[in-house]
Amino acid sequence: MLRNPPAHHPAASDRTALVAGATGIAGAALVDLLSRQGWTVLALSRKGMPSSGAPGTAAESRSGIIPLAADLTSPDSLAAALENVHPTHVFFTSWSRQETEAENIAVNSAMVRNLLTALTHAPVEHVALMTGLKHYMGPFEAYGEGPMPDTPFSEDEPRLPVDNFYYAQEDELMAAVARQGFAWSVHRAHTVIGHAVGNAMNMGQTLAAQAALCRELGLPFVFPGSETQWNSVTDMTDAGLLAEHMLWAATDGKTANEAFNVVNGDVFRWRSLWPRLAAWFGVEPEGFDTVPRPLEQQMADTSEVWEKLAARYGLAEPDLGRLASWWHTDADLGRNIEVLTDMSKSRLAGFTGYRRTEDAFTELFARLQAERLIPEMKGAGRVGK
Repeated sequence: MLRNPPAHHPAASDRTALVAGATGIAGAALVDLLSRQGWTVLALSRKGMPSSGAPGTAAESRSGIIPLAADLTSPDSLAAALENVHPTHVFFTSWSRQETEAENIAVNSAMVRNLLTALTHAPVEHVALMTGLKHYMGPFEAYGEGPMPDTPFSEDEPRLPVDNFYYAQEDELMAAVARQGFAWSVHRAHTVIGHAVGNAMNMGQTLAAQAALCRELGLPFVFPGSETQWNSVTDMTDAGLLAEHMLWAATDGKTANEAFNVVNGDVFRWRSLWPRLAAWFGVEPEGFDTVPRPLEQQMADTSEVWEKLAARYGLAEPDLGRLASWWHTDADLGRNIEVLTDMSKSRLAGFTGYRRTEDAFTELFARLQAERLIPEMKGAGRVGK
């Protein structure tokens, strides 16, 4: 039977959060937010957190963070790692990309099931699951191919009649609720802007790497996507805002047992934002022209160029593949459908967080430069200053 949300929440110092996917784009932002607010944070990732002081780690000189290493696909690995921990709140932000949606379903639903099964001994009060807008559009291999709700997407839309690993993850969450009796929330984010080296879906770092390579090679900064995405109104999600949203839903008793969309709160068109991002880097923008020009083609064979650039500027990451995910940005910007999200449910429930998407990008770019993940570029940073 589902446990009622407690009438009185203990202080943050009395709570322990387990963040699954702690080194990812959303998980790292959660680790940072929770630790700053005085929580004890169990930072779970496959290889453990980077050593303290490494560039870009949320755990830099931060107390209250306990790194844990475990493989979410292995029940035995999780059982060993979590045997002696007792989180009150769980934040699941991890995923593993597979070749087909059937494999995505099998692997990613098992990761949710394995983690929550390994915590049957723990006093878990709330589990927050991060998913995304593919809940409304369908999976990567079937974007918009079946029936799709009108925009802006709202949480009361029924599931699409297609296989989708987000649905399978939600089903595993509900099965664990029935067994273990905790409250839950689901957070459906649009493309997330944030800092996470090695992340498989990271448009902000991808565009920064593209711009740096364009500067290096004397090329224009070419929009890779579709005419629809170039001209349509759209939105995105800042990783810090997503962290705030997940923490809000996990600790406000009025929000228990609900699914929420989460985006920045502003809307924009790429045809307006693209030239401003180009100006920040001091590169020449070039918009949509006749057909999409995917980054996987534009940036093919640039790994060696990046290695040389990294050596010349003393960059912290010479492996371009750990910064840029061309395929993911191509998939997002190549969609021939409008993607826009309704935040009314969160607003009416009391969430007031807001980010301007342009600021989310430029603040990330400045951080990447400060941490020597992209080179300092003469004339960069003019926009938004």
